[in-house]
Amino acid sequence: MKGSSVRVLVVDDFEQWRKVVRTALQGKLGLRIIEEAADGLEAVQKAQAIQPDIVVLDIGLPLLNGIEVARHIRRVSAKSKVVFLTENRSCDVTETVLQDGASGYVIKSAFARELIPAVEAALEGRQFPSAESTALALEPRTA
Repeated sequence: MKGSSVRVLVVDDFEQWRKVVRTALQGKLGLRIIEEAADGLEAVQKAQAIQPDIVVLDIGLPLLNGIEVARHIRRVSAKSKVVFLTENRSCDVTETVLQDGASGYVIKSAFARELIPAVEAALEGRQFPSAESTALALEPRTA
């Protein structure tokens, strides 16, 4: 898929962060950001209307959390690939969303080095778990 033909929906409740993501995706990959959404319900509605190729999605959203949004998007826009971009560092959440079909999981603090590879992996039909969340999963858990 050529960069400029890839349609992207960026979902985060913080407008400045959406702009940072937009700039990164347009600058590095030449992707066409066709829509943005600030809450979960708006994200589902826009995904259904525009059928994006990629949805870059935060978990902590107003009205409907990102995990639920991803589940709804799978029903209304089945071909859309979801890449989570979040501060949530839970190993369980990472594992759950990847098992549920998400294409990628990137921790916001690793955004600069991981978002582009995560989106590229999604476009190639591969999954991309954040190195940070993977490292946390490998740490021994205390009871």
